[in-house]
Amino acid sequence: MSRSFRVATFNLENLDDRPDQQPSLAERIAILRPQLMRLRADVLCLQEVNGQPKTRKAARRLTALDELLAQTPYADFERTATQSPSGRGVLDVHNLVILSRFPITGSRQLQNDLVPAPATRHVTAQPPASHDTAISWDRPILTARIDLPDGRSLDVFNVHYRAPLAAFVPGQKADHFAWKSVAGWGEGYYLAAVKRAGQAFETRLAIEQAFDRDDAALVCVAGDFNATLDEMPLRLVVGAEEDTGNGHLADRALVAVEKSLAPGQRASVIHHGHAQMLDHILVSRPLLGLFRQVEIHNEALGDEVVGYAGIEQSPSSYHAPVVAEFALPD
Repeated sequence: MSRSFRVATFNLENLDDRPDQQPSLAERIAILRPQLMRLRADVLCLQEVNGQPKTRKAARRLTALDELLAQTPYADFERTATQSPSGRGVLDVHNLVILSRFPITGSRQLQNDLVPAPATRHVTAQPPASHDTAISWDRPILTARIDLPDGRSLDVFNVHYRAPLAAFVPGQKADHFAWKSVAGWGEGYYLAAVKRAGQAFETRLAIEQAFDRDDAALVCVAGDFNATLDEMPLRLVVGAEEDTGNGHLADRALVAVEKSLAPGQRASVIHHGHAQMLDHILVSRPLLGLFRQVEIHNEALGDEVVGYAGIEQSPSSYHAPVVAEFALPD
């Protein structure tokens, strides 16, 4: 077996197999499967994988993903995925999935488990709010503990944080993208910021648990953060010395491996002509010692604003896959 391993993340953007969907799943597979094969990943973190019920009352399964992975090495990988609180299998939309060539010895999902949902009373709701409302996160965090060939364990965190779009406020939406007042939009944006920061804080607390268990833990946090490195969600997860102000905590900080690339190469999304790095792979210092290279497969990346507005039924994802390679010691 190879003494190196590769960890990748890829937002597939609403992978589904609805009979009426356009583009069809077959059209999407023709574009997405070669991208997955190029990654040559040993551990693969996927976002936005929708679940499908075989019948109306049956538990949802990842049948669209199964079809995408057919005829690839990933079809035989071990797997863990987010689950519905209702007990009906996976979630209907936006599942997180971790695939691994190596044994997965443990997995859990976190959604307001380590950080209780804060409560607020809407100040711009129409009609006026009469009680507090919990601000819970929109999506869980998925973790997996993976046995590496050298006998050590890799703690993997797969995340998909909320985009910086204003959250719902009762009575303040004119339609899907339009607000009735600036104050209503402002409150929605404030609520979205709380949700994003909360997801990141819960991730950091789970990372702290990994370090409490082993101060030399091999930690990898991968996914669609919907944020750049200088924004608060990433700063919460990274925990850099310049933020904590304490050099004794440096061994608990994470490092973004994309920083090994030239700034002009760091782009996983193009929005209105502006290249942004929103998909990241963050690693602990012990794992950084094994790091060899990172690739961002953005050569065919399109502008998501232009694509959604001007391209009919694009089968592509407007996120570039990111893959990092690590070498195990002889």
